[in-house]
Amino acid sequence: MKKVLIIEDEAKIADVVKAYLEREGFEVSIAESGEKALRLIKDGYNLIILDLMLPDIDGESICAAIREISDLPIIMLTAKSSEDDRVRGLGMGADDYIVKPFSARELVARVKAHLRRTKKTEDRILSFNNGLLKIDTQSMEVIKGTSRIALTPTEFKILITLAERPQNVFSRSQLVNIVQGFDFEGYDRVIDAHIKNIRHKIGDDMQNPVFIKTVYGAGYRFTGTPDLS
Repeated sequence: MKKVLIIEDEAKIADVVKAYLEREGFEVSIAESGEKALRLIKDGYNLIILDLMLPDIDGESICAAIREISDLPIIMLTAKSSEDDRVRGLGMGADDYIVKPFSARELVARVKAHLRRTKKTEDRILSFNNGLLKIDTQSMEVIKGTSRIALTPTEFKILITLAERPQNVFSRSQLVNIVQGFDFEGYDRVIDAHIKNIRHKIGDDMQNPVFIKTVYGAGYRFTGTPDLS
């Protein structure tokens, strides 16, 4: 049974989401404060639904704390609705962003979509540029040189999507549908934010990229050279 932690101080919202998730077979816990959330996270969860407006610790700090110890999917739940807010949230390491008021059924659908994407895939390692970059599809690990790179599930999905088809150009719309399983408003900036995070983590200079190139007016393509197995 998959475990979901809801970090939300509004009891009515938390209870409704919990009921919908439990109806779909999930084991659900609720943390009404950031302090309680940080204690519960250690119990081990498959996904976290995180409200940004908490009474004691802001959601951004909670997200940062989670990312220090785990790459599990994080869906932000918030009343902040501007595109800049969404991009900032994703830039902090969140995998998805849902604005209040929202449909509980849509939230459950997104939870399922994210958990499907984190399932183990066929055991193989993709290697590029004479071993400079390696992607382990089984452990979802990325290694640059001798350093292990921590990517969020969404960042990993974007990278593996590009890397499995070197030189293919993917539009932002294609990428968001592949990694999210559905389209949503503001996808251009959302994908750009994820790509920026990936580039920063793997040390890919945007001005002179080795692995991910921007194809202006079209999207992105992976330009690493596959190593012969």
